[in-house]
Amino acid sequence: MTTQTKDSNNNKNYMLSSFAERCRNIWKTCIKPSHAAVCFYNFVLMLAIYCLCRIFFFIANRSYFSDVNFSHFLNLLKGGLRFDISALLYTNVIYLAMQIFPFKFRFNRTYQNIAKWIFIVINSLAITANCIDIIYFRFTNRRTTSTVFTEFQNENNLLKIIGLAMIEYWYVTLFAAIAIFILYKCYHTPRIADKKAFILKSKITYYSRHALLMCCLFPVSLIGIRGAIDGRPININNANEYVNKGIETAIVLNTPFCILRTLKRKAFVNPQYFKDEKEMLEVYSPVHTPKPDGEFKPLNVVILILESFGKEYSGFFNKHLDGGTYKGYTPFLDSLYTEGLTFEYSYSNGRQSIDAVPSILSSIPKFIESFISTIYSTNDISSIADVLKEKGYYSAFFHGAQNGSMGFLGYIKNAGFDNYFGLTEYGNKDFDGVWAVWDEEFLQFYADKLGELKQPFITAVFTATSHHPFNIPPKYKGKFPEGTLPVHKCIGYTDYSIRQFFKKIEQYDWFQNTLFVITADHTSHTNFEEYRTDITRYAIPVLFYHPGSDLKGLKTEPVQQIDIMPSILGYLNYDKPYFAYGQDIFSTNGNDKFTVNYSNQLYQFLQHDYFLQFDGQKVKSVYNYKTDTLLKNNLAGKIEEQQEMEHLLKAIIQQYVVRMTENRLTLTKP
Repeated sequence: MTTQTKDSNNNKNYMLSSFAERCRNIWKTCIKPSHAAVCFYNFVLMLAIYCLCRIFFFIANRSYFSDVNFSHFLNLLKGGLRFDISALLYTNVIYLAMQIFPFKFRFNRTYQNIAKWIFIVINSLAITANCIDIIYFRFTNRRTTSTVFTEFQNENNLLKIIGLAMIEYWYVTLFAAIAIFILYKCYHTPRIADKKAFILKSKITYYSRHALLMCCLFPVSLIGIRGAIDGRPININNANEYVNKGIETAIVLNTPFCILRTLKRKAFVNPQYFKDEKEMLEVYSPVHTPKPDGEFKPLNVVILILESFGKEYSGFFNKHLDGGTYKGYTPFLDSLYTEGLTFEYSYSNGRQSIDAVPSILSSIPKFIESFISTIYSTNDISSIADVLKEKGYYSAFFHGAQNGSMGFLGYIKNAGFDNYFGLTEYGNKDFDGVWAVWDEEFLQFYADKLGELKQPFITAVFTATSHHPFNIPPKYKGKFPEGTLPVHKCIGYTDYSIRQFFKKIEQYDWFQNTLFVITADHTSHTNFEEYRTDITRYAIPVLFYHPGSDLKGLKTEPVQQIDIMPSILGYLNYDKPYFAYGQDIFSTNGNDKFTVNYSNQLYQFLQHDYFLQFDGQKVKSVYNYKTDTLLKNNLAGKIEEQQEMEHLLKAIIQQYVVRMTENRLTLTKP
C-alpha cells in the first residue's frame, strides 16, 4: 500500500471520527440537557414501536384483510397514529409529569432511574397487549376491550393458558421480546446533574422558562389524548373513518387504547331515532304475543351449544367447496342435519362465548358489548328457562369448565335456571389441563344427568374441547382428520363425542319426546375466502331436531341465535306473552325475517336478499349477500329496500338501548 493511499484512508477515518464526535457534541449540548426533547424522543420511539406492532399484526393476519392493498394500508397506518398518540399519552401520563413539571430534583440520578423504569415497564405492558391481540384477534375479529377482564376474571388457569400460547405462537413471543429490547436499548435519559449545577442558574430564569414550556405542552398533550382539537374525544368508533370494511378497524386501533376507552364505560345513550315509545312500537317490539295453532306440547328441550363450530367445518353446507369434494369434519352432525330442520343462512349474534349464551337462552343480542360484561348484567331478564318454569319445567345449564368461567354462573342464576353443573359437580377428573372436561366424558355425564331429571325439562350444555390450544385426548391421537387448521381435529373429536351422546340417550324413553336444538357460540379459524366476509364470520349451524317428527328440511330464510328461544316456544305452542328480541321462525313470514349483530362499531342487518351495515348515524354499505358472496359491490343508496331496512334496524337498536338502560327486559317491566 502506498503512502498516499494510507494518508487518504487516515483522512477518511479522521473525517468519520470527527463527524461522529460532532454528532455527540450536538446531542450533549443541544438535546441531552432538555427534558422536553428527551421526552419527545422517547415518545417517538414508542410511536415507531406501535407502528411496527401494527405492521406485524397485519402481516400475521393477512388472510383476514385480502382487500387491503398497499395504498389503503398506508392510510390505515396514518389513521392509526391518531389512536397511538392518544394511547401513549394516556399510559405515560406519570412519566410525562415526572419529566415536565419544573422541579430541580428531575436532575437527580435516582429520580431519573425511577422514571426510566416506569416508562419501560408501562410501555412493555402496552407492547405485550398489542402482541397478544395479534393472535386473539383470530378468535374475536376485533381488538380486545376491557370486557376481557370480566370474561376471564374467574379463570384460575390463565398463566397456564398464556404459557401454552407463548410456546405455540413463538414468533409473536419473539417479536414482543425484540420490541421490548429495542425499547430498553434505545431509551434515553435526560441530563443528570448535582445540586451545585444550579448555583450559577437564576431561579427566576429557570422556573419561568420551564413553567412556560409546561404550559405549552399541557394543551398539546390534551389535544393528543382527545385525538381532536374540538368536538368529542375520539373513541373506538372513530376508526371507521379510515376503513372500507368494519374488520379493518382492528388495524387502525391499538389494544391499550381500546382497553382504556372501555374502562368504566358509561351507560348506553338513547339514539332517539323515534320521538316516543308509541312510534317505535309501530315499527318493532320485543314483546311477543303468540297465537298457537294447537295445545301446548310439553316436550323436553335439549340445547347443545358447540364451542367454535363455524359452518365452514360442515360438509353438509359446503358441498361446493374444493371443487365439490369437500367432506368437512362433522360426519355425525351432517347426518343429523338431514333428519331435522336447518338453515342455509344461519348466524351468531356475536363473536365470543359470552355473547352467545344470553343470545341463545334469553334472546338478547350483543350490541356494543356483551350483556354479561355490561353494567346492565344485573338487570332483570327473561330466558327460555324462566318462561317455561310456569309450565312446570325443570331447568339446568351444563358447562365442563370451572364454575363461574366466562361469567356463565352469574348469568344462569339471573336467568332463572334451577341448576348449574360445572367442573365442581363433575369432579376433578378428565380435565383437559387447560379449559374444561373433555367433551366426550362431559357429554356422557350430561346424558346421565338427563336420565335422572323430572320431566318436562329444559337444559343446555356448552362444549369446550374445540377451543385453543386445540388439543384432543391422547387416546384419540391420529383418529380424526388433522385437516389444515389446528381446530379441525377438535371439531372431528367433538362431533364424535356428540355421536356417543346421542347413542346413549336414544335408550331413554324421553328421547322421542324431546326437541333438540344444536348450534354454536361463534365461528373460529377459516380456510375459505367466502367465510371471511363481514357476514360469514358469523355463519354457524342451527338445527331443530325432533325424533320421529316431520320437522325436517333446509330453509332459505335467515335465522340467528336470538331466534332460538322464540322458535322453541313457537314449536311448543306456548300461549302466553314473553320477551325476546328474536323471531319465531315457525310463525314469522319469510320476507319479514331478519338477523342482526354488531361488529367493529357497525350494526349489521340482514333482510330480504340484502346485508346492510349501519354506523349508528348513516348506512355505510349494502350488499346482495346471495349473489355477491364476497361483498364486493356496495349498493348503498341504490336499492328500494334500504330505507325500510334502516328504519327497522333503528327501531331494534332503540328498543335495545332504552330497555337495557331502563331495566325493562322482562314483561313484568313493560
